[in-house]
Amino acid sequence: MKFFADTAEIDDIKELAATGLLDGVTTNPSLIAKSGRDFMEVTREICGLTDGPVSAEVVALDHATMMKEAEVLRKIADNVCIKVPLTIDGLKTCKALTEDGTMVNVTLCFSANQALLAAKAGATFISPFVGRHDDNGFDGMELISDIRLIYDNYGFDTEILVASVRHVTHVLESAKIGADVMTAPPKVIKSLFNHILTDKGIEGFLADWEKTGQSITG
Repeated sequence: MKFFADTAEIDDIKELAATGLLDGVTTNPSLIAKSGRDFMEVTREICGLTDGPVSAEVVALDHATMMKEAEVLRKIADNVCIKVPLTIDGLKTCKALTEDGTMVNVTLCFSANQALLAAKAGATFISPFVGRHDDNGFDGMELISDIRLIYDNYGFDTEILVASVRHVTHVLESAKIGADVMTAPPKVIKSLFNHILTDKGIEGFLADWEKTGQSITG
């Protein structure tokens, strides 16, 4: 499963890139606003930090204006992936862009039916929001499972990009179901390292090593 960072914070992206875990980045207007930086500038910098897709979202709601915004965004870098909402106009834009060779991430997916529509429109990625799904009394993981089944039934190439990831269980369950990608805030990705037995093991090794009075580096 690919790991995307859901952030516009440059320092966090650099740190994750250095681990070799980063396969791409997703942004949205809210994350860009939180960074306090110019939209085009921060997107360009992020694109330089990873070879993987960097999702940049249009803000228009009509097809014609979405296309104009996408034309500007995809000139930022070769790895820009245009993010569009799961609406009729969004899917029109998705179809037009993918036919032109541009990566498209269809976002704000909350049903398997919506995911089916996005795949038929040629989406590169579909972004089902599992956390928000859970918040509204539904089972986010059941949604991912349903989409996986449908896509496998018909051999769709659209990749399932699990979004609105809140905790490590979302990551684990997504991997078990067979999602292609998950995007999460850096703090969630970093929390995957955590386990009390790992911490205790390191503590014990260091205590035993200190007793030897030796140094590896001299």
